[in-house]
Amino acid sequence: MLDCASPRQRALPKRIILVRHGESAGNIDGTAYTTTPDNKIPLTPQGIDQAKQAGSRICHVVSDAGASSNWKVYFYVSPYLRTRSTLREIGRAFPRNRVIGARRNVGSENRISEGFCLDLGVQWVAASQHATSKWEGGGEELEASAGFLESLWRDIDMNRLHHDLSNDLNLIIVSHGLAIRVFLMKWFKWTVEQFEYLNNLGNCEFRVMQLGNEGEYSLAVHHSDEEMLEWGLSPEMIADQRWRAHSTKVDSNEKCPWYLDTFFDQFADSNCEDGEGLQC
Repeated sequence: MLDCASPRQRALPKRIILVRHGESAGNIDGTAYTTTPDNKIPLTPQGIDQAKQAGSRICHVVSDAGASSNWKVYFYVSPYLRTRSTLREIGRAFPRNRVIGARRNVGSENRISEGFCLDLGVQWVAASQHATSKWEGGGEELEASAGFLESLWRDIDMNRLHHDLSNDLNLIIVSHGLAIRVFLMKWFKWTVEQFEYLNNLGNCEFRVMQLGNEGEYSLAVHHSDEEMLEWGLSPEMIADQRWRAHSTKVDSNEKCPWYLDTFFDQFADSNCEDGEGLQC
């Protein structure tokens, strides 16, 4: 995702933190969607408490447990009521002078709505609000997620977030379980098959993507192998996350065999030079 060879240096956020909204009325009673528009489903009292607790935990992470004095946060949030309410409660944990800003929409295309609420006319499976949810509907979700990622990088490149380089910037994205998994899939170039093994985040759970040694974002900087395995990442995917955390510029994760094994069962024994087997 990151172009380390780019001649223009980016002021990269130290962390990108993906947070699922708190418990909503739809999470405890699926019939809520038959009487209330999806975008107006509210949080439950439990969901409000979860969001407050998540705010404290996230603040603990971005401040390096209180050891750092030069950190700031910038929020992105989907426009649905349950995500906006979650952000409101999370924000109570942060001093005002630590918050650079918050955005509900990204540019004129409103990609935060499309990418993170998947409001594209795509039919969700009935269980999409629950922990076992998967996706339906072709590539629209990936296209929307790609649009949001492009908008996000434009914000970073053009410094629309007003990031002071003397501070560590942390982006906090408050979204939905399915959309977060699609975001991670798109970012790390996971296959659909790998995506299908991923478990949904619980309400107000979050994932921390943090810069590694050479500017690659990785889940392995903050999270343990055991956590990632529990989320549904395969050993090969976890190895790739560790590489991203500890790589050097001379390394290449293209050497990691699962990139090839994803597409090929086996190669011909002969090479191109002897005129047999593969045709070059």
